[in-house]
Amino acid sequence: MKKQLCSLLVFLSFLGLQAQFNENPVSWRHEVKALSEDSFEIKMIADLEPEWHLYSQHTAEGGSLPIEFTYVNVGTDYETVGPTEESATEKAYNEVFEVEETFFSGQAIFTQKIKRLDPKVRQLSVELFYQVCKEVCIPGDAVLTISLDGGKAIVEEKNIDDRSKAMAAALKLDIKNKEILNSGDGESVKTATGPWTIFGLGFLGGLIALLTPCVFPMIPLTVSFFTKGAQNRSKGISRAFLYGFFIVLIYALLSLPFHLFDSVDSQILNSIATNIWLNLFFFLIFVVFAFSFFGYFELTLPSSWANKMDSASSKVGGILGIFFMAVTLAIVSFSCTGPILGGLLGSTALAEGDVANNLSIGMIGFGAALALPFALFAMFPAWLNSLPKSGGWMTTVKVVLGFLELALALKFLSNADLVAHWGLLKRELFIGLWILIGILMTAYLFGWIRFPHDGPKKKIRGIRLFTALASLAFTIYLGLGLAKVVDLKLLSGFPPPDFYSVVETESDCPLGLDCYKDYQSGWAKAKASGKPIMFDFTGWACVNCRKMEENVWSDPEVYELLKNEYVLISLYVDDRKALPPSEQFEFKFDSGKVKSIKTIGDKWGTFQTANFGSISQPYYVLMDTEGQLLAPAIQYTDKDTYLAWLKAGLKNHN
Repeated sequence: MKKQLCSLLVFLSFLGLQAQFNENPVSWRHEVKALSEDSFEIKMIADLEPEWHLYSQHTAEGGSLPIEFTYVNVGTDYETVGPTEESATEKAYNEVFEVEETFFSGQAIFTQKIKRLDPKVRQLSVELFYQVCKEVCIPGDAVLTISLDGGKAIVEEKNIDDRSKAMAAALKLDIKNKEILNSGDGESVKTATGPWTIFGLGFLGGLIALLTPCVFPMIPLTVSFFTKGAQNRSKGISRAFLYGFFIVLIYALLSLPFHLFDSVDSQILNSIATNIWLNLFFFLIFVVFAFSFFGYFELTLPSSWANKMDSASSKVGGILGIFFMAVTLAIVSFSCTGPILGGLLGSTALAEGDVANNLSIGMIGFGAALALPFALFAMFPAWLNSLPKSGGWMTTVKVVLGFLELALALKFLSNADLVAHWGLLKRELFIGLWILIGILMTAYLFGWIRFPHDGPKKKIRGIRLFTALASLAFTIYLGLGLAKVVDLKLLSGFPPPDFYSVVETESDCPLGLDCYKDYQSGWAKAKASGKPIMFDFTGWACVNCRKMEENVWSDPEVYELLKNEYVLISLYVDDRKALPPSEQFEFKFDSGKVKSIKTIGDKWGTFQTANFGSISQPYYVLMDTEGQLLAPAIQYTDKDTYLAWLKAGLKNHN
C-alpha cells in the first residue's frame, strides 16, 4: 500500500491543480568556485516557494522520493571528488508512509567538488530528478547545464509542437473531485504476493535444491567435517551454524545488483513482465535449464572458481575460511541450484510489487533452506544415519524440475506473444502444450520414458508413485479445462485470457463483456446511455489482472453489474502495437518531462499516470461523464470488496 501511495503522490500533478499551486515551486541557480586550474566546487541551489518541501538524498526509504543527481560524462570530461553534500535539513514523521522524512524548506544547497580531466571542457550537465510536496507532490525532471567559466545555469526543456500540445490536452480529463481518488481506508487493496509468500516460495525452492545430486551428498560430508574436525562438539556446532549463516548471506548478496537497477529506475525490473525481447530471452533460458535438468548437459561455473575458493578456505582458516567453504558450495552446486534460482527470478518478475525486495526475500528463503540441514545435523549428528542414500531418486527430482521449467518457459513466451499480438500461442495451444508436458512427466514417473543418467528400472512406489498420480490428475484437469468441462480458475493468470482463442468470439473483452479499448468511444457511449464509466487499467501480461477477471468478474453479481450497469473501458498499458504515425505525439507533463507516445501502451499508460497518478495494474476507477469520481480507486482485491465498491459507485451516481 505504501508503494501505491508513493506512486500517487509522485505523479499527482494534474489539470485543475494548476490554478491552486505554482506550476514550478522550485527554481535552480548555481555558484562555481575554482579551487585550482582543474578543480572546482559547484553549489547547486534550489529556491523553494513557501510551504513546499524538497527531499534529501538520504530521506528514509518508503516515504517521499529523494533527490537524485546524474553527472553527465563523468569519468571522461571530469570526475567527481567525494559525495554530493547537502545543507541543513529538517525531519518530520509522515503518518501516511509511517517513516521519518528528511527534507528542505525555503532553500536547499548541494555542493559537489569535481576535477576536470579534459582542459577543453567548459561546462557540464547534471540531470536532476526530485520531488516537491505541499498538499500534493510534484516530480521534477530537468537538466542543469553549468558553466565552469562563471556563466548562468540553464534548465533545458524540450519544446513540443502545437499538434502534440493539442493531442496531449485531449488525453487529460477534467476531474472535479480528485481528492477522493485515494481516500479509501486502504484495506480494500490487497497484494497478490506478500513477503511471507515470497519467502515461502524461496524456502521451498531451497528444499527442492537439497534433494538434487549436487547438494544432497555434501550434507553428511560437510557436517562430519565440522563435528569431527573441531576440538569439541560445541565448537563444531557453532562452526556449522556459522557456515549456514554464510550460505544465507551469499544468496542474499546475489540480489544486490537488482537493488542497484531499481535505484536507477523503479520500474526497470517490473518491465520484465511486459518487454517482448526480455520475455523471449527468459523463454530460451528456461528451455536451456530444462534440458540441463533432463541430463543432456550440465550448466557449471568455471572449475577454477571452485578450486580457488576451496584453496582459500583451507589456507585462511577460521571464520574467513568457513565463508570461503560456503562460497565453494554455492559454486559447486550451481548446476542444480542455478535453474531453480532462475525459476525464483522468473516467478518474482511475474509477481506484483517491489521486485528487488521480493527477490531478496526469496533469496534469503532459498539460502535458509539450504543452510538448515547443516545446522540441524551438526546439532544432532546421529540423525545423519537416518538420511536416505544418494541414488536414482535424485535424478528423478531433477527431471521433474526440468518439466516444470518447460511449463514456466511457456509463460514467458505467452507474455511476448500477447504483448506483440503475434497470435502464435492462443489459449488452447498454451493449455495443450501444458497437457503434453504433463503427459510426458507422468510417463516418465511411471517409467515409460527415460532420460540420460537414469539408473536401472525399479518398481514404481512411494513418493514417486504419488507424484505420478498427482501429475496424471493435473493433466486430466487441464484436459477437462481445454474441453470446457471445468473452468481453470486454479491457473488464473497463467494461460492467456479466454478471449485470446483460436475460436472466433463475439467479444475480445474478458468474459465476453462489452468493452471499449479507447476512452473516447467509451466516453461517448456512457454519455449517450447515461451510465457511469469503469476504467479498467490492465495489461496483456498482467497476472493479477487475469486473476481479477477470472475469479472476481466471473462472480454472477459482479458480472451482472459490469455488463448492465457500467460502460467498461479496458485500457492495456503494456500493448506494444505501434500507433499510426498520425496518432504519435509528444506528451509534456506539468513537471516539464516529455514522453514520446508511440505505442498503444505508451498512450494509455500516460493517460493513467497523468489523470490518476498511478502506474500499477490492475487499477479500477469509477466516474461519470461530468468528471465526478464515484468512489476511491481500487486495485487487486477480493470479490466481496469489489462488489461493494461497484454498488457504492452506482449509489453515488444515482
